[in-house]
Amino acid sequence: MCVLTHDHKFDVPAIVGSLATRVGYIGVMGSRRTHRERLARLYEAGVTDAEIGRLMAPIGIDIGARSPEETAISICAEIISLNSGTKAASLRDGSGPIHHGPQ
Repeated sequence: MCVLTHDHKFDVPAIVGSLATRVGYIGVMGSRRTHRERLARLYEAGVTDAEIGRLMAPIGIDIGARSPEETAISICAEIISLNSGTKAASLRDGSGPIHHGPQ
């Protein structure tokens, strides 16, 4: 499941609903700042730390994706990496910018 709305009015209910399922992947689009703000809203909605741990946010593998197509490949790569048990450079685990180079 991927949440891509960029609007907390939709993101938070979609994420809370997803967490109530056994879906294997919950990826959430947005910057690190957006995700920090989203986390505050999720905690207000009663989401636990264990549930937060299920979220992949920012979404995708750090391949320097810029376009929507590259971002989709980055997300698919993350899902494949998780399913295969390999450890790829997930954006979730980083701390720097999610976009590199010139805009």
